Amino acid sequence: MTKKKLHPSVEKFKEFVKKNPKIIQEVREGKKTLQELYEDWYLLGEDDPKWGNMRSEDQEKSKTEEKKSDWMSQMMGSLKKMDSNQVQGYIQNLNQALAAVQGVLSQFQGGSPQNKLTKSTPPPPNPFKFKKD
Repeated sequence: MTKKKLHPSVEKFKEFVKKNPKIIQEVREGKKTLQELYEDWYLLGEDDPKWGNMRSEDQEKSKTEEKKSDWMSQMMGSLKKMDSNQVQGYIQNLNQALAAVQGVLSQFQGGSPQNKLTKSTPPPPNPFKFKKD
């Protein structure tokens, strides 16, 4: 007997099924047919969330690791694109906002920020100040 050559998409689906044995369990339990699963696979692709509950644990772990590495590369890319002067300005604005909040809180606590500053030592230098290269 001669063996017929299958369509390349059918070959890929067979590989997908071999990687995900839970799909075969679905068919054996009678929940779905291979035809239905093939059509869904063909239309939706391997990365669709539909296959999430049918994937093996190893593939789920590799998918989450890929997402983590993608997130890390995005963060590194955005850090490279940042302007240090602009970041310094944002930090100064944040520092001023925090000082304003502290002033309001100290007023509600019964003391004024001017009295505390004059009685105590001068305020410490700005901890968020970046040195220029």
